[in-house]
Amino acid sequence: MQPLLFACYRHSYRVVLLAWIAVGNTAILSAEEPIRFNRDVRPILSDNCFYCHGPDRNQRQADLRLDTVDGIHGNAETPGPIQVGAPEQSELIRRILSNDPDERMPPPESGKEISEDQVTVLRRWIAEGGKVEGHWSFLPRTTASVLSPVQGRALSDDRASAQLDAFIAQGLTEQGLIAAPEADKVTLFRRLHFDLTGLPPTVSDVELYINDDSPSAYERVVDKLLASPQFGERMAMWWLDLVRYADSVGYHGDQEVSVSPFREYVIQSFNQNKPFDQFTIEQLAGDLLPNPTQEQRIASGYNRLGMMSAEGGVQDKEYLAKYMSERVRNASSTWLGITLGCAECHDHKFDPLTTKDFYRFGAFFADIKERGLYSGANSDGNWGPHIKLPTEEQRESLRSLTAQIQEIRSGMEQPSEALVAEEVQWEADRSAAESLAKLPDPVAVIVAIPRADRTPDQQQSLTIYFRTIAPSLEPIRQELDKREAESKALESAILSTLVTQSTEPRMVRVLARGNWMDESGEVVEPAFPSVFGEHSADGKRLTRLDLAHWIVSPDHPLTARVLANRLWKLLFGSGLSGKLDDLGAQGEWPSHPELLDETAQWLVDTGWDIKRWIKLVVMSKTYRQSSAVSASIAEQDPYNRLLARQARYRLDAEMVRDNALAISGLLVTKLGGKSVHPYQPPGYWSYLNFPQREWLNGSGEDLYRRGLYTHWQRQYLHPSLLVFDAPSREECTADRTRSNTPLQSLVLLNDPTYVEAARTFAEWILGQPGTDVERLDAAMQRTLSRSLFPKERDVLSGLLASQREEYRQRPDSASDLLMVGARPYSAELDRVELAAWTSVARVLLNLHETISRY
Repeated sequence: MQPLLFACYRHSYRVVLLAWIAVGNTAILSAEEPIRFNRDVRPILSDNCFYCHGPDRNQRQADLRLDTVDGIHGNAETPGPIQVGAPEQSELIRRILSNDPDERMPPPESGKEISEDQVTVLRRWIAEGGKVEGHWSFLPRTTASVLSPVQGRALSDDRASAQLDAFIAQGLTEQGLIAAPEADKVTLFRRLHFDLTGLPPTVSDVELYINDDSPSAYERVVDKLLASPQFGERMAMWWLDLVRYADSVGYHGDQEVSVSPFREYVIQSFNQNKPFDQFTIEQLAGDLLPNPTQEQRIASGYNRLGMMSAEGGVQDKEYLAKYMSERVRNASSTWLGITLGCAECHDHKFDPLTTKDFYRFGAFFADIKERGLYSGANSDGNWGPHIKLPTEEQRESLRSLTAQIQEIRSGMEQPSEALVAEEVQWEADRSAAESLAKLPDPVAVIVAIPRADRTPDQQQSLTIYFRTIAPSLEPIRQELDKREAESKALESAILSTLVTQSTEPRMVRVLARGNWMDESGEVVEPAFPSVFGEHSADGKRLTRLDLAHWIVSPDHPLTARVLANRLWKLLFGSGLSGKLDDLGAQGEWPSHPELLDETAQWLVDTGWDIKRWIKLVVMSKTYRQSSAVSASIAEQDPYNRLLARQARYRLDAEMVRDNALAISGLLVTKLGGKSVHPYQPPGYWSYLNFPQREWLNGSGEDLYRRGLYTHWQRQYLHPSLLVFDAPSREECTADRTRSNTPLQSLVLLNDPTYVEAARTFAEWILGQPGTDVERLDAAMQRTLSRSLFPKERDVLSGLLASQREEYRQRPDSASDLLMVGARPYSAELDRVELAAWTSVARVLLNLHETISRY
């Protein structure tokens, strides 16, 4: 028997506790607990039956559907596979239990088998009436309270947090579990910092909080962190995964593309607490808003973040189809949490999403001005519509240069009498036939005409030509060339970013099996997936702006659920529904479905206020629990689905590096800007072509910026990010994996960033007063906000002594260690002593506790 995973559900605000087998999530139910289709039955049918008897009409066998009421219950003409109240007389049960391989379901060749426990669930479901429900995430939310006045009802923020706790506490009580106590102040303080800013707290901040015994101390910390500029950076790490932000185009040569202003827009939006509905509309359709601002145009760059190609063999039409399909996948995953991309070639096999739905959704993006093949982009970086974003200093310099250029040209257009005489003499000298032959043809023609017979345009053309060669104007021409060169250089240095530009929509047709060459399919116009009902467009073509408004409409069943579930994961390590990228039939029934609906409704009721929602959750007792695992919790709830404790897990890739830099004192907290290039092994890009190039390490403060700003090369992601499971961002990533590999230890020990951070940290340690043990304790306080344990003191003291002896005998090794990184080490410090303490600092930065959130 697999370990049991207990989860709690609340129905009509009554908690029901179920035990779930880890394989198949099949519920083992008590005799008193009624079967629920969505929770208990649908997962069995989806895993075993929907492939052949589900939404995909092309794959459907025996004209039987098990995902609809009519398919299951049948009608007067066609009986269904179940007979209500009589499981043993139901064809569904008979086929599942049949020993005849030609009749048995699922067929033996499918490799699937329905377990005895699952058969028991199906029997009970039929016996209890065989009720069928629509898929839970597609149904309207059911909630009991709101956070803003609606029909005279309102729920305060304090009561909202308490309500969250009540959902959790009642389930724990009925299961006989006791919630973990509140985490100690230091652990909770550090948890808040990592969750809300992605950075560790300073020693002084920890001391202030520990010594603050006022009842409002914790809330003040929450408010301070939510108001911190680093909050936007932390949230941007999450959002950029979803919208597949990268600094390269992905396909073929994976050339660089300028989109960093979009990243800055995301950071600023979270810091400004921009309502999520507005945030959504600006990204999907900022260019379609009335008189869009520069910020809204930058936001519209979301549509241009997908991969693009400049490869010579690209078929333009093929790649336009690819780009459209990718946008369907990303938008439906990012906001709706559904796998609409599965319907590109056939009707979805598990969810009520058709191929026509896919292409109608794609037609929303048919108005985006773009090319399938970006020929010439290798050299000029032109990847389609973009805008220039000069700084105020650059803007002023351009104004000045433009004025100077105009002044010089104006002076040349109003020549002196001497220059006119020079021009007349020049004409006379060239009127001979042999001289005319040396002039450009158009000029020679005019010179051959007597001056009195020339038209004004002819004379003006001749004058302009003469000024380009007149010896007396050579100094002025040189000055003009200089100013124009300066202007051109300044223009090229100005940051640009891709934006969306709307044009006449392309025709979109349903592609048979996704074949871009097949032109037999139905031509479609923009429309929302039919499972959500038909929407009248009053005869007008729907636009991306209509799509954006529909996605964030208050009664949309998916968007708020998806957002609440993913935000919950940021604060608890797992969503209430564990499969963040799929809330469809192949997803996971939520551990607390009514709580998910309640917290989703909070988002809508507060005007999509992200900061307020996060504060509601982090103020709850559930969030503030200790992450320590008691024996009873470990046995009954090993995967923490009941939330009897907080979660503990490794930090995300960017935070691992940020944490080390912050501890060392190297971290540069400047907000925004272009992507940077921290240390990377030479030759790592040796296989990049078209053009060939090499990674150039940055310099100065660029080496110590937050990981969020690291250049994101899709084909060759920075190895330090890659090893800690950062995604390539070729597609939407809703949930990063967390692995534990030896390579991670090697990176923490040997990556120049971490070696340099350890050496800089060691310099700080040596600047602390006291004995070795006192310095070790100060280092531990800075690293983990706590004192040394006795065993740690002994181990680290022994390491320090051995490293001192090692480097005394091999001083050259000490010098080699201290030379790692661009920042020079202090010449005032003894090399052997600094190298020995650097070894200690490397250990501290490598501790599991250092790179984990508790």
